[in-house]
Amino acid sequence: MRKLVVGLSGGVDSSLSAALLKEQGHEVLGVHMQNWSDPQFLKGCSKYPEDRRDAVRVAKRLGIPFEVVDFEKEYRRIVIDYFYGEYQAGRTPNPDILCNREIKFKVFLEKAMTLGADFLATGHYCRLDPEARLLKGIDPDKDQSYFLHAVKQEAFRKVLFPVGHLLKNEVRALARKHQLATA
Repeated sequence: MRKLVVGLSGGVDSSLSAALLKEQGHEVLGVHMQNWSDPQFLKGCSKYPEDRRDAVRVAKRLGIPFEVVDFEKEYRRIVIDYFYGEYQAGRTPNPDILCNREIKFKVFLEKAMTLGADFLATGHYCRLDPEARLLKGIDPDKDQSYFLHAVKQEAFRKVLFPVGHLLKNEVRALARKHQLATA
């Protein structure tokens, strides 16, 4: 049995990832990243309170411990400030790529390891080969490998993508089967 931290975003993909890993007999800890909660900034573009609430509901349903980690300072400094600077210089950076490389699969991965995890799991639609090289997810409409292409391969040696081999409709069906609030 491995100890796994699952990044519970409050969406169906990460919820099912936690359910599948628990079903496989792993010790699972659900962790929700708080990257940005400024209500002035979030107007109309985030469901942060609802996502957090759904993540809590999923953790309760699965009977797994749950906690929130606050990465707002890191996110502001690494992602937002960089984005604004690049945008002001006339460039259009993709903040999702930077967030994945610097926050999710660096800062968050490091935090997962300090929590005693053997691996960090997320609900991304991608896969890894045996050498931890990034592969596209099976679902061509949901593949997220593009957003992870800048993550260092070394990080992937400690990462799992439990839904990368599934289609979105299969994820939703399995989430309903597990009676997850996010189904």
